Amino acid sequence: MRTRIYYRGPDALVSDDQFVWHPRTAPLVFAITDLHNVGLVQAPARIRPYAPAFAVVALAAAAAGWALLPDPLVYILVFLGLAIPGVVMVWREPGRWELHAQYRGAAVVLYSSPDARVFNQVSRALRRAMEDTRRTPWGYGLAAA
Repeated sequence: MRTRIYYRGPDALVSDDQFVWHPRTAPLVFAITDLHNVGLVQAPARIRPYAPAFAVVALAAAAAGWALLPDPLVYILVFLGLAIPGVVMVWREPGRWELHAQYRGAAVVLYSSPDARVFNQVSRALRRAMEDTRRTPWGYGLAAA
């Protein structure tokens, strides 16, 4: 019997019997038939852990640059022109989309991604896999004898 693939990507695989997520650590494998109460959650943006260290380095560089630039106005304009975009880029992580579910009696995070397009593809594939599996008596399209 062939396994039907609903989604195959670099970080997830959704088939008719398994949901596999490949986070940075070991893959997480979930049986489709054991998933219940699947829900979508948008996790808020958060401060990156290294942002305060980046701010300290930027301030130290600014203090050293004060002696190197001849005019204080030029120094201030250069500093603001570089510091503001740099801090904005590293200060906050983008919000993430997550799939939460009950799996064998435990609450789990099935999948997480900051990319809304990929997240929607994975969640639609999981929804189709769950609907197709629960529509048939044994989950594989076999007819009752």
